[in-house]
Amino acid sequence: MNLQPVIGLGADALVLGLDVGGTTIKAEITDAAGVVLAAGDVATPHGAAAFESMLELGDALLDKLSAADRARVERAAVLLPGVVDTAASIAVFSSNIGWRNVAVGTRFSDRWGMPVLLEHDVAAAGWAEWRFGAGQDRSSVCVVIIGTGISGTLSVGGRFVRGGIGQAGEYGHIAVRKDGLLCPCGNTGCVETVASAAAIARAYARRTGTECLSAAVVFGRLAHDPEARAVIDDAVDALADGLLGVIHAACPERIVLGGGLAGAGDALAHPLHQALTERLRVVPAPEVVIGSFGARAGLTGAALFARCGVLA
Repeated sequence: MNLQPVIGLGADALVLGLDVGGTTIKAEITDAAGVVLAAGDVATPHGAAAFESMLELGDALLDKLSAADRARVERAAVLLPGVVDTAASIAVFSSNIGWRNVAVGTRFSDRWGMPVLLEHDVAAAGWAEWRFGAGQDRSSVCVVIIGTGISGTLSVGGRFVRGGIGQAGEYGHIAVRKDGLLCPCGNTGCVETVASAAAIARAYARRTGTECLSAAVVFGRLAHDPEARAVIDDAVDALADGLLGVIHAACPERIVLGGGLAGAGDALAHPLHQALTERLRVVPAPEVVIGSFGARAGLTGAALFARCGVLA
């Protein structure tokens, strides 16, 4: 079991945060002001082998510190994708990385000699955007993190909402296209197969027959390439369709877009707001804004979670 302290750390304490993504594991050691003392990243291996890479990356960062600074690192937070049972310390499932029911136990705290908090990556990232970022002046906020996959969080009436075993909202696995692509989760036509950063790049490559390395390339061609426009329109439509149920159920005041695709800025936020406005009849369309932390939402969330000790 992970140690789960709920007491915030002192101003002199350092924290280690790891954000495990579908393609990259990122880590930082930061102080109370957010200054980075050590940072690094490695490619994410497939399956349970990713956990050894997490441990080795944390080791490498801790080894970069002086003895005095190493003694100041009082807590760490490891953020995992997919479904995470934090109470039982189990990485239940990640479709993108390919692990299932990995017993995490005390492997991190034993290796690094400090309390280590385990959490869902998007839960921490969304909480950070709500409490400290683009959603902090609203009580009801839906944060959507879009990268290799799509997931998000919901805060309603000033309360951070968690699922049955504490998971974040799996918005990316809402099926919106009956005749769509097969998703790694096993279903067909999930939002993630159309609107994730990886899906956008793949769709453009299929339509044009040319290699496309990232969604940023597609957004960069919007002004002059009708194929890029068609791909982005499809992605926005799928994302809007997937969010309709969430909006009708919780009536968020604001939708915050985070993760790697947040780098698209207004080219994503404005058409999504328009698509939602066109679809909604009973409830008002929420504001749609870009997150304050962008692609760093996970790392920022890891550091803030490690420092605060609880998502609340």
